[in-house]
Amino acid sequence: MSGFRYPTVTSALVEEGVRAIRLNRPARLNAMNRQLISDVAQAFEDANRDQETRCVIFTGEGRAFCAGDDRHEHVHPENEEAARDLVDAIQQATRAIVFGSKPVVGAINGWAVGGGFEWALNCDFSIWAEGAKGFFPEVSLNLFVTGGVTALLPAVVGLTKAREMLLLGEHYEASQLVQLGLAWKAVPQEQLEGEALALARRLAALPPLAVRAMKRTLNATGASDLHRALQLETDATVAGFLDPETTRRLKDF
Repeated sequence: MSGFRYPTVTSALVEEGVRAIRLNRPARLNAMNRQLISDVAQAFEDANRDQETRCVIFTGEGRAFCAGDDRHEHVHPENEEAARDLVDAIQQATRAIVFGSKPVVGAINGWAVGGGFEWALNCDFSIWAEGAKGFFPEVSLNLFVTGGVTALLPAVVGLTKAREMLLLGEHYEASQLVQLGLAWKAVPQEQLEGEALALARRLAALPPLAVRAMKRTLNATGASDLHRALQLETDATVAGFLDPETTRRLKDF
């Protein structure tokens, strides 16, 4: 059909008060291309404006939550303006998740890599399938993290563990993330959807004014430098995208 575009993200009310936003590139393990990034930001901005939505479940179709940057579709930015436009789009999605008015429950299945791991950590509660894993490959790819994780990680796990996670790129299992306080709980894969929905129902039943205020205050005080971290991350990621070495490393990843 002329002009038809297969949606990279789907968004729908699954029951009263609960909306599910799903990454929808299962054949690519929901890897991030520019369209998916923009669609995630738009889906969350729409959900935050929607009066019928009181809680959002964020998950991925298929075998993975999000496998990070789609190296097969990576286009090396030609100049700083193009690089900054891409990174600003990534951070726009972060702001819509973290600073939006609706609580977000992550249902994390399979791999959560790089930007996908960042999105998982941006959720207010994240429930991981027991077999799911996450890691940050950015430094090894001559890139930098986004998603405010340079503020969020030290606030939760401390500076030493944050250095380990961001510089060494170790892989972390769901059970480890629960122990670190970066995941709310880990459950068998077959229970993931049901657990996420049960929590979303509880959150949706709470008074929205109080929930919105609590989310805003916790994010402002729990990671007090979050806004500054987003700006510093943007500048560092733009510099990484402008280095030709980054494209080579991404294609070899």
